[in-house]
Amino acid sequence: MEISQGKEGDALVLAPAGRIDSGTAAVFEARMLLAAEHGDRKVVVDFSDVRYISSAGLRALLSGAKQVQRVGGGVALCGINLNVREVFEISGFLSVFRARDDRAAAAAALD
Repeated sequence: MEISQGKEGDALVLAPAGRIDSGTAAVFEARMLLAAEHGDRKVVVDFSDVRYISSAGLRALLSGAKQVQRVGGGVALCGINLNVREVFEISGFLSVFRARDDRAAAAAALD
């Protein structure tokens, strides 16, 4: 898994690619924790290039989001494909996170 980074307005965009599973979840979580440590208060996670997310990936996302919230910020998601969306729906994560179609809408949801 690779994680690219960019900006959408004043939001940090993290865009993982590949699989977020037990082998890669720690890297994903560490990247989210680093965002919180750097004071990023608006974080968008773009799942456009994520093919699969496991329960370990969900835990990493939740843990990272909690750290961002501790610094007074929030996390929004975008680009969730059908396979990943199904995991989010089954786990109830779509009721926990703001999910939008694209980066701009996700960033706007954090205002």
